Amino acid sequence: MSYTAWIILTASLVGLSCGLVGTFLILRKMAMMADAISHTVLLGIVTAFLITKELSGPHMLVGAILAGLLTALFVQGLHQFDIEQHASIGIVFTTLFAVGVILITTSIGNAHLDVQHALMGEITFIPWETITLPVVGKVPEATALLTLVLMIVLVCIIAFYKEWKITSFDPALAASLGIPVVFMHYLFMSLVSITTVASFDAVGAIMVVAMLITPAAAAYLWTDKLSVMLLLSALFGVVSAVAGYYIAAWVDTSISASMAFATGIVFLISFIGSPKHGLIAKYRRPGEIVAA
Repeated sequence: MSYTAWIILTASLVGLSCGLVGTFLILRKMAMMADAISHTVLLGIVTAFLITKELSGPHMLVGAILAGLLTALFVQGLHQFDIEQHASIGIVFTTLFAVGVILITTSIGNAHLDVQHALMGEITFIPWETITLPVVGKVPEATALLTLVLMIVLVCIIAFYKEWKITSFDPALAASLGIPVVFMHYLFMSLVSITTVASFDAVGAIMVVAMLITPAAAAYLWTDKLSVMLLLSALFGVVSAVAGYYIAAWVDTSISASMAFATGIVFLISFIGSPKHGLIAKYRRPGEIVAA
């Protein structure tokens, strides 16, 4: 495959995984948790590096997942003390991310791990860092990891589809039916963490947040059916990845930033043109009262 094809494929895998996971973030009204985890995984990555002194390997994934779960635990803990969830997220997110930044600037030294790289990522370097797989041969390491993560996300969604659906829409009903709501919550947080860290090094925190939230929010405007929303969100993630690459090539700017910008364009089109919740559809139904 060509250099361009690997970049587009890798970004599309990010769009697919984040679009699927982001659907449940939107439905659970936890969109800002994506922002929190996408930043606090930095602490897990830095801590794993300080322990192992290696910039790649499964320990980085483990460290990031633990940081994501730690974020979820802290947010839930503060919320139980009657602190609003959005305030809890803000407190935990800024504190843990700040600790990660401090550790980078004071302890990392000359290693290739810096705040700008963490925020923006560098997807153009992906084709150069390869691993050799049986049958397939040489593939970019990030592409292989994101493929594995997508498979994990798909298996979890398919295996627990009924549980995800009920716990997302009515946690009280789920608990009364004997569904382990707390377990499903932390399993979901694990999926968010895995998806985030797999995307983190390649595309940076900004694109991860954009891909987790915006395609799902756009899909929400088009349908009231969960299965359709999942498919649309994944599709919008891929469309944003492909469109963003060509926008970046046209303007000669950051690829990751352009892909994040493309998600905004997709949402704007949906906001204006979706048949049920779009502005044009509401304008054509003047007799209908639109809730403020």
